[in-house]
Amino acid sequence: MKRVIIAEDIHEVLRAEQSFLCRSDIKVVTAGSNTEVLALHKTEKADLIIAKLDDRELSGEKLCSGIRRDDTLRGVSIIIVCSGDESDLRRCVKCSANAFVTSPLNNATLLQEAYQLLHVAQRKSCRIKVKVKLEGTTKSRPFTAEAEDISTAGMLLRLSAELLEGDPLVVSFSFPGSGRLSATAEVVRVLPKQKGRTPGYGISFIELGPDALSAIEALAAAPAAEGCSSG
Repeated sequence: MKRVIIAEDIHEVLRAEQSFLCRSDIKVVTAGSNTEVLALHKTEKADLIIAKLDDRELSGEKLCSGIRRDDTLRGVSIIIVCSGDESDLRRCVKCSANAFVTSPLNNATLLQEAYQLLHVAQRKSCRIKVKVKLEGTTKSRPFTAEAEDISTAGMLLRLSAELLEGDPLVVSFSFPGSGRLSATAEVVRVLPKQKGRTPGYGISFIELGPDALSAIEALAAAPAAEGCSSG
């Protein structure tokens, strides 16, 4: 059983995510302040703490320092959430945290850091082999692409444009019998280049509307669905 202590307002942002927060092998405890985070860690002996840099009672620096100085507490991974201000980033670098994430939060980035620090394998959604043409934009640049597979978590795209990990995307696509569907996403994987093949990119959905979610679930449930795997 992995134990996670997380600031209440950060937990609220992530509550709707189908992520490690929902797993039966993860115990999540919320804290109203960094002082409460420290108190809970003394009793829970957490595997991961997700806390804020700025707190009226106890700053992120002092929280990290107090944990790292105590031999009974120091063996925990810590993610600090801060603003993107240059002064806050300098403060985070001096913290003895394992990672820091800026706000407004990118849920995919925070969850990816958490998965890696907890050494928890991400459970795969049902992934369906498809050939879907789609349109999108990244950093105001339009592109067209083809999806090779899709799940409620993301897609594998092939397109000639060069993308980087972390690039934000807005994509628009449709299936037979569906209307136009859209989603916001982020590039989470760049496939090694292969001779004669269009570059490939794994994207993770950040926001998937209910119509798109229902359409993908219906596609997975169809008798003709191929390549569906889950874990």
